Amino acid sequence: MKRLICCIFLCSLSTILLSQTYSRGDSLRGNLSSLRSAYDVFFYDLDVVVDCRENILDESSNEIYLLAKTNFQSLQIDLSSSLQIISIEFEDEQLQFYREFNAVFISLSREIIKGEKIIVKFNYYGKPQVAKNPPWDGGFSWQIDDNSNPLIGVSCQGLGASSWWPCKDHQSDEPDSMRITITSNLKWPIISNGNLISDSIFTIDNVLSRKSSWFVSYPINSYNVTLYIGDYIHFSDVLLRENDTLSLDYYVLSYNKEKAQNHFKQVKPMLECFEKYFGPYPFLNDGYALIESSYLGMEHQSAIAYGNNYLPGYNGNTNYTADLDFDFIIVHETGHEWWGNSITSNDIADMWVHEGFCTYSEVLYVECMYGYQKMLEYVNNQKNRVINDKAVICDFHVNCKGSSDMYSKGSLMLNTLRNVINNDSLWFAGIKGLAIQKKHSTLDGVEVINYFNRFFNLDLSKIFEQYLSHKDIPEFEYKFQKKGRSYSLIYRWNAINDFDMPLIFNIGINEKRIFPSSDWQELSLGSIDKKDFVIRDDLLFINIKKT
Repeated sequence: MKRLICCIFLCSLSTILLSQTYSRGDSLRGNLSSLRSAYDVFFYDLDVVVDCRENILDESSNEIYLLAKTNFQSLQIDLSSSLQIISIEFEDEQLQFYREFNAVFISLSREIIKGEKIIVKFNYYGKPQVAKNPPWDGGFSWQIDDNSNPLIGVSCQGLGASSWWPCKDHQSDEPDSMRITITSNLKWPIISNGNLISDSIFTIDNVLSRKSSWFVSYPINSYNVTLYIGDYIHFSDVLLRENDTLSLDYYVLSYNKEKAQNHFKQVKPMLECFEKYFGPYPFLNDGYALIESSYLGMEHQSAIAYGNNYLPGYNGNTNYTADLDFDFIIVHETGHEWWGNSITSNDIADMWVHEGFCTYSEVLYVECMYGYQKMLEYVNNQKNRVINDKAVICDFHVNCKGSSDMYSKGSLMLNTLRNVINNDSLWFAGIKGLAIQKKHSTLDGVEVINYFNRFFNLDLSKIFEQYLSHKDIPEFEYKFQKKGRSYSLIYRWNAINDFDMPLIFNIGINEKRIFPSSDWQELSLGSIDKKDFVIRDDLLFINIKKT
């Protein structure tokens, strides 16, 4: 590997674009135009009224607290075109606006000066999109439980929070905190993110209704904001640490309490493993919660959706977990509390930061709970889910998400990097350092790459580029050449230009490293039995071609 004195990685990954056509709507959603970059949101006060009988949102509102970054008099807020705007208010006046796709362009009554803080209030109502296949095809889920009681939730990653509430729907801008108030014309408990601050049951027009307010005390990305309404029963636990206590809250359907109390015993050891590798749980004051949902799962911050039916593996499929019997959804969605929730990518083109690191958190959980050899089996089992269809990184500023390979290929890339570094104590220090240094922040993927380069004092840029910006993984091509009783290894990389990664192989019990390039090289192996020559593709995610 090339050594670095100072390394600044210059976004070469983003120069490789996918051949895809984008619409005006894609740009309005994905691009930080001057009408969006002119301000930061520092607080949302969201008040949503859910009509659970008509499956609509009654008159709802959101007060958006803005900090001006420049002088401006116009701005863009996002709200689905399927929802109707009643009014937009500022300083006791109703504002003029017009709509294009899911963007709302607003003209203020005066110029806002840089550094000024203002409040813009949206009043709206309508029928939000219904989720067809949640959480992947998101929206509202209007379901019933096994007792024929309503079970309502919302999941909107990808679709966007603006599908059900007005916001600056871009991952780069997270409020410092948020209040979420939900009113329902049902008596059942209402659960949301953060901590419950008020809860009341009352009657309107002879209909028993409920209103609950929750407060999120940390930055939160908009797609993590959620609600759950159902026949929930609550039980709790605590995770004792050296200097504090983490509250663990569970909201499950009333008939599943006993099952859940036993099944969720795996939560505390899992959290201890994650804190070992990634540092303290990042939302201590808001606590950790699992809420039973009608859909499989979603990483809603401090309010994780759980729908794995209290089964091992992936809804009972333990092939997904290399025949280990832990609950995949609990582990994966909890990993997102560090990767995706605490650390959020500015652009969804860089969602590999969320999904790659989170999928790798499963790998480290297995190592923590089951040992190194089971970890190797688990991470290599992830190869079964890589399709190499297109690049993991997508085009920027157009709301484009790359290949689903960001999950397993991202994890396998990180396992590969661990073995490239070849120093576990240093590797784990680097991973934990990233999670702690960047907690509660948004960043670009290139910042992660620059961090790795600096921390390990290596130029890892070409490795990241190969795995993230090209659909193909590196291929090690080799052949043997016999010279008398001895063999030589003839070898090279088939990869991107200047690809720079060691190749690891064993001869018997002896491990060796070589540094191939794109040119054929030769290495004398001496008198060996070729059957003893084993390329360690369990440590590196590569293709092998013997010629």
